[in-house]
Amino acid sequence: MTRIVVETRFGRIGIEEKDGAITGTAWDAVPEGAPTPLLEEAARQLAAWDAGRAVRFDLPFRVAGSAFRQAVCAAIAAIPHGETRSYGEIARDLGQSAQAVGAACGANPIPILIPCHRVLGAGGRLVGFSGKGGVETKVALLRHEGAAGLLI
Repeated sequence: MTRIVVETRFGRIGIEEKDGAITGTAWDAVPEGAPTPLLEEAARQLAAWDAGRAVRFDLPFRVAGSAFRQAVCAAIAAIPHGETRSYGEIARDLGQSAQAVGAACGANPIPILIPCHRVLGAGGRLVGFSGKGGVETKVALLRHEGAAGLLI
């Protein structure tokens, strides 16, 4: 694994690569190994997103885990910038329970780039966030993206 670090308004975010795909992000990370072209591009895209100049990430991701976790992460990655979905909506689309979707969302290894902060509880409730700062960080991420209709 190789890691590059980007200073953002949300803290120091490490982006990890293994075998030609982004495999993780981590708060308060330290660089590891020599930056690759993919990591440099990921850092560029994250910096552009942080500066408000980009609304999506065009990077190859590899989510470790079950086919279900991968499907949940793919559904999350498809949520447009500035929009949100509920755990129940994703669960309905995947034919699973909202609780199972919540667990898979909480296990997302690539937060921000796979934007699990865009997933809300029923009725737009702000529930849980696995990143540093918890729900407060989730709110800040959603505000940064201009998500409409937040109950905050």
